[in-house]
Formats: sequence, structure tokens, C-alpha cells
Amino acid sequence: MSFASAVKMELCRSATENGCCKKAECCGLLLFGKSFSRADVTLTTGIQAVARSAAQLAAEETGAIMEVSSAMLHRGDSRVVFTLSAADQNARDAVLAAFGYTGREINLRINRSNMENDCCVGAFLRGAFLSCGTVSDPQKDYHLEFPVPFMNLARDLCALIGEIYELGFQPGMLQRRGAYVVYLKGSERIADFLTFMGAGNAAMELMQTKIVKEVRNNVNRKINFETANLGKTAQAAAAQVLAIEKILASPRGIHALPEDLQELAMLRYRSPEMSLRELGDTLSEPLSRSGINHRLQRIVDFSKEI
Repeated sequence: MSFASAVKMELCRSATENGCCKKAECCGLLLFGKSFSRADVTLTTGIQAVARSAAQLAAEETGAIMEVSSAMLHRGDSRVVFTLSAADQNARDAVLAAFGYTGREINLRINRSNMENDCCVGAFLRGAFLSCGTVSDPQKDYHLEFPVPFMNLARDLCALIGEIYELGFQPGMLQRRGAYVVYLKGSERIADFLTFMGAGNAAMELMQTKIVKEVRNNVNRKINFETANLGKTAQAAAAQVLAIEKILASPRGIHALPEDLQELAMLRYRSPEMSLRELGDTLSEPLSRSGINHRLQRIVDFSKEI
């Protein structure tokens, strides 16, 4: 099950208790469905629980009989799509009238009279999300969106979400393949929005996933940093050993080097795995890390002159 489906299943399980909120949720479900007019009131979903919840709410709030049917998404595809539709013209008229619509509106808009109290906003958005919303898997990205077929309806939804002052949402809106998409980005905003709609468990899972990802990324970053440093150290040590071998193969051998470099050269030659600090501590007269690095560079430069 996808993360978006898990969110919708959780929302379906969290029953709306207040009568005002039931009406608001039902309105969000049907208004943001596939169609909402006198010719057709239809909602399509891939989750059976959403179709059942919408049918039950519609019967309670509008008195309309809604038919639920199912079909394969594509031939040979195991996914099933559930379609909720008003049984007849009387049912469609009852649905529209219950929420203050005639079905002849030129521009479909959100009728805010269906949200009687402040608590109804969350219920309305829950219905809209169950109908058309989706949220990405937090393992991959932090993105929640509502694809809406009508521009003014999308603008109304964007404004409604932006007016939830206590949470400071800043939704965006874009056009994609003939639809208007209202979206939220950012893990904290999406977690707050899921909680606001009633999906607290999903919000907690999202934040836990974020924490695990951050820890993993930090560990990987440190490992990559250490690996890069080890690689540079190994390359430097190999270059130094090659330089010393070149000096040892010269007529004077190790004595070609100044006396202050001879002990370090032989130590590096015999112990190429030692770090600069370990080399400095092993010398008869200990040297700092920067001092060892400077002397090794002198040895390499000397070998180039031979």
C-alpha cells in the first residue's frame, strides 16, 4: 500500500462526530470528485473505503442514493477503480441542493456556507483530499497536492488552505496537463496538514522517516568525507614512497638527502600506512603534523631534482 493510500485509510477510520463536520466532509468529497453538476455527480477512487464513506455520508447528509461500482483500471491490471455516482436526476438534484448549488453554475466555486464552524474546515479539506488529493512517499519526497479540474475552484481551495493562520500554510498553485494543482511542500508543513485533517499517525510516520533519512544522510556524508580523506592520504603516502625509492636508487642512496630528512624518509618507506601524526610521534625528535608534512614535501621535491 502506498503512503497516500495509507493516509486515506486512516482518514476513513477517523469518523467525523460533529454533524456540521459531516456535512463539510461530504461536500469536500463530492465537490472535488470527477464531476459535480446536474448532468453527473461522480467520484472515482482506488480505495473502496473512500467510496463507501462517501456513499454513507451522501445518504446521511443529502438523502440521495449513491451507486458504487468497480472495474479494473486497465485490462490485465490488478488495480481496481471504484466509482460512486448519483443514481438518477432526483439524486443529483438532492446532492446539489444540499450544498447550495443548482448545477447550472458557470464557475464551480467553494460554497463556504457548508463550513458552519471553524472545526468544519479540517473536515472539508479531509473530504477534498479523500476525493482527489495525494501525498508522496516521505522516503522519496515531501509533496502533497490536490489536482482540481477548474481554475476558480482551485483558487478557492488555495485560499482556504492559506487562511489557516495558526498553521501558517503557504500553498502553491500550478497548471499541469489541463488541471490546476494546489500543493504543499516541506515535511513539517505536510505533517501539520495531515494532522489538521485527522491523519496524526501518518504525520508521525512522515516525521520519523525524515529523522531516519537525516541520520542516514549525515552518516553517509561523514563516511564519504572519511573515505575521501583516506584516499587522499593513501595517494600522498604512495607518492612519498615512490619518491624515497627513487632517492634510494640514486648513487648516494639515502645519504643524498639532508640529515634532517633521512630518518623521516626511512620511517615513511618502512611504514607507508602511518598517519602524519603517528610519524611525528615516532621520530627520535617528535614533530608536529604540519612539520612532518613540510618535510615529506621537501623529500618529494628533492626526488624530482634527481
